[in-house]
Amino acid sequence: MRDPHTAPPVLAAPASPLPDCPRCAEAPERISWRQRPGEPVVLVFDPCGHRWTSPAPPVLAVTPF
Repeated sequence: MRDPHTAPPVLAAPASPLPDCPRCAEAPERISWRQRPGEPVVLVFDPCGHRWTSPAPPVLAVTPF
């Protein structure tokens, strides 16, 4: 008799959960971010050291319940 509780097939996880560097397309080991009030967010990809800046400061939206 077959086991009625068979496990679904396991899907392969991506090599890195982090997005690739937009300049060199390498998978980073770590992404650091910096942001000052009213300024765009700066992401720093390690170990390549490339930086990416958002085009505009983030907007905080508050919605009522």
